[in-house]
Amino acid sequence: MARSSQPGLSVPGASSSPRAPHRSSALSLWLSLRPGQWTKNLIVFAALIFGRRLTDLSATFTALAAFLVFCGLSGAVYLVNDVLDRAQDRRHPLKARRPVASGALAPETALAAALLLGGAALGAAFWVRPAFCAAAVAYLALLVAYSWGLKHIVILDVLTVAIGFVLRAVAGGVAIGVAISQWLLICAILLALFLALSKRRHELTLLADDATGHRPILEEYSPYLLDQMISVVTASTLIAYTFYAISPETAERFGTPLLGLTVPLPLYGIFRYLYLVHQKAQGGSPAELLLNDRPLLVCVALWATAVILLIYRPFGLGSWL
Repeated sequence: MARSSQPGLSVPGASSSPRAPHRSSALSLWLSLRPGQWTKNLIVFAALIFGRRLTDLSATFTALAAFLVFCGLSGAVYLVNDVLDRAQDRRHPLKARRPVASGALAPETALAAALLLGGAALGAAFWVRPAFCAAAVAYLALLVAYSWGLKHIVILDVLTVAIGFVLRAVAGGVAIGVAISQWLLICAILLALFLALSKRRHELTLLADDATGHRPILEEYSPYLLDQMISVVTASTLIAYTFYAISPETAERFGTPLLGLTVPLPLYGIFRYLYLVHQKAQGGSPAELLLNDRPLLVCVALWATAVILLIYRPFGLGSWL
């Protein structure tokens, strides 16, 4: 198995016990919620944008509430995962710094906070809309199943993560009463698979021979197998998005045939991500990679801006679009 390509990172042994950083319990709890990962929940706004409800203030506020609900649910799940995986996390050069794994946050405190936060998030989801609450419960049940068993089943582990993204997109649509195109759902699950498989590859190459000690399912994968899967998903994602962007149905729905002009941006974004994974040994955290890599961040921002301009045509752009 390939050795880590990142110099200076040593993998702690199973018996090592990382020293807890000096920080308050409140700060440790906040860090355990992983607010930097909440960017994944932005997919909740897909229905708002592609459902042409972005200019509807009521729908916008509802979508924002849905986003906050999923941030709360994500935080609760992260807390539970940190408690369940604390022994394995201590074997990881980066995850060993997490508050629960390092001992800065007591497992009992983390579980109590997860229960309170999860309950509050589901209560807020019911207030938004009972059907949205049902979608939130389905998402929470899926991730609990992932934590307790699905993450140990090859292929199903990454598929579960990808389906979680689809459920967030669907929930965003349910919250504002908008149906999402099946093409967009296909793009969502394929893109999520791409990110999940890239993360598995990063862990496998970073941890080398100790990879299975941190995440046992990695024993079922190899860099070659993951590269094959990533290749299939990469091509499928780009083809699915291209078909959606240039389809007559999309042109009729948005009143413009020009959405296909945005295809080069996802193409560059995916290629840039592959470059970072293969050449820079990154990809362990897609959310952090998006925020820290300026070309990737600019690409996503340009894509979102282009899509909004083409769909909504503000400032009199409709005359030439």
